Amino acid sequence: MRILVHEACSMPSLSTRHFLCIVRASAVYDLLVTAPFATPWSFELLSRQLSAINQSLGGASLPAFGVFHVLIACLLGSLVMVWSVLRLVQPSIRLGRFDGAARGLFVTWMAWALALSGAPVLWLFIVPEAAWGLMQWLPIASPGSGHTDPAIRRQPPESPACFAPAVLP
Repeated sequence: MRILVHEACSMPSLSTRHFLCIVRASAVYDLLVTAPFATPWSFELLSRQLSAINQSLGGASLPAFGVFHVLIACLLGSLVMVWSVLRLVQPSIRLGRFDGAARGLFVTWMAWALALSGAPVLWLFIVPEAAWGLMQWLPIASPGSGHTDPAIRRQPPESPACFAPAVLP
């Protein structure tokens, strides 16, 4: 059985160049948001700020973190920092798709935490994570055709115009 979608009802597609701009922009976002999670000292400051924001949004004070909670937060922060640099230096359709999938997982677990805790500060993470994830799963137009190409193995151009390419020593 084949399902046909009328052209007027199809989802808009992005050019490869625009898609790579989204991949890089999401990496910059991740670097800015995740940097405070990368060390115990910066995480200490961040956790106080997040608790204050949660209270100002009508939630309770966030619970204190133990050593192992901070360790997991810092490991996650460090991993996301490295992943962000990879997407910034070598953006590709494949990395964008993987990042979109990872954001789907992050949103799932943040929604779970929101359902159990009711902490409104989680919305400040859920909304942008969901948006970046959805943008990185938009269809990409095939060059020279009006159709979309679902293949993610095709390698994109080396440097999209949205950011200058990074040069590593």
